[in-house]
Amino acid sequence: MPLLALPFPAIDPILIQLGPLAIRWYALSYIAGLILGWALIRRILVAESLWRGAARPSPVSIDDLLVYCAIGVIVGGRLGNVLFYDPGYYFAHPIEIFKIWEGGMAFHGGLIGALIGIVLFSRRYQAPTLTVLDLACLVAPIGIFFARIANFIKPELWGRPTDVPWAVIFPGTDGLPRHPSQIYEALLEGLALFVILSIAARLGALRRPGLIAGAFGALYGLARIFCEFYRDPDPRLEDLGGGLTMGMVLSAPLAIIGLGLIGWSLRKGPGGRQ
Repeated sequence: MPLLALPFPAIDPILIQLGPLAIRWYALSYIAGLILGWALIRRILVAESLWRGAARPSPVSIDDLLVYCAIGVIVGGRLGNVLFYDPGYYFAHPIEIFKIWEGGMAFHGGLIGALIGIVLFSRRYQAPTLTVLDLACLVAPIGIFFARIANFIKPELWGRPTDVPWAVIFPGTDGLPRHPSQIYEALLEGLALFVILSIAARLGALRRPGLIAGAFGALYGLARIFCEFYRDPDPRLEDLGGGLTMGMVLSAPLAIIGLGLIGWSLRKGPGGRQ
């Protein structure tokens, strides 16, 4: 183990306290991701050079997409945490399911919830579902980045013990220096993924429905599996034995589906035509 380790930066998880009302970094990360993503989608939709006549939803309708996705992410993320990670506890204490301000959101559940919201939005506005999904996936890494930073601030989802020079001693642990795995995920699943997808969009990927969404699924799934090797899984909820974690198991199908969607999209012509 290293002789020195980085001290954990003591950041109050509550940004603002107004009497009984507490605004937490955790909640703010979701709000920031949704609002910034909405604003970016509106700018993308009016950039004709990215579309060249390809069908897409109207910028005005995106205001409603924000609502559909926000509800899907919150409800799906919470139910995913309940069903994927600790159903026994929550079924025994059902009132705890509604205490989302205490944390406990599953990315894969939020993804499913957002997908349902996208399908409902597309049907209501008769918008191309895959194109709407592409837009949502293009900006999703923004929210992932902020959420992982919030995980670090809380702190939660810390890494495995290590002797790397940038190891951090997290409060509430056994005092051992650990990987700041939340930062790894913020940089890979958030920042790096956003840069890659943005480059793909500038190269014309939005004119091939499903290509951005497929790339997101494949790259996020692989990045999450990689980061799971450095994240310390909860031995009761996440450690499946043999080196496997729940995060790996949930991410592998996402990567496979993403690769399949990439192949399907590339076989189609621009606009989804053969």
